[in-house]
Amino acid sequence: MKHTFLLIAILFFFSCGKDKVVLLPEISHSEITEILDVSPAYLFYDETQKDSVELNRKNLIVTTNWLVNVDKRLTLKQAIPHITFLQEKKRNSSHKNENAKNYFTCNDISRKNLGFIEFTDVFYHVESSSDYFNKNSNLKPSESSIGINVDFNNSITIITPDSDPFIIQTNKENVINDLKKVIPNTKTVYLNFNSALTFQDYISLKSLILSLENKSIHISNNEFIY
Repeated sequence: MKHTFLLIAILFFFSCGKDKVVLLPEISHSEITEILDVSPAYLFYDETQKDSVELNRKNLIVTTNWLVNVDKRLTLKQAIPHITFLQEKKRNSSHKNENAKNYFTCNDISRKNLGFIEFTDVFYHVESSSDYFNKNSNLKPSESSIGINVDFNNSITIITPDSDPFIIQTNKENVINDLKKVIPNTKTVYLNFNSALTFQDYISLKSLILSLENKSIHISNNEFIY
């Protein structure tokens, strides 16, 4: 527990010292509650400037676990290029530690403390999954896969090629129940997010859907931002 409070103190000190704050995205539950041997990066939001985003990575150490603190007000269009940049820096480093992971730092409201979502092996594609697979015919998903599209107004579409109905329209409140109706026949889930969504929208939906992952259900490491 002392390590968790230390992380909070570091974030608070940095914010005050530089007169900047990061509003962490909120999640209702996190399986990961403590991480040791860490170094932080920050993605700041500037409400006084349109489309303003600032990455501070000067405290990152490549051999440690990275805690990426993304302001929840940023859109995916703003945040994802910087997140991808950080991933590539670590993946391509000659000094990297294969056991070191990458995590998004979140505010776990159920525990009133920090929670973390790992994204080490996630590959972000700036296009929809349908466009991606149309261009890469050798990588087409199986008929037992499912596509989830989250639009900018949080309207959610579930596409299930081997189920009836083929398309299910839902929302954040009902998406888990709707997924459970079709998920027994599903092996891989592909996530698509509108680039106008905020990082809070993204983390909220992703944490919900990750809660369904088990031995028979795999959430694809390929995520699509369109």
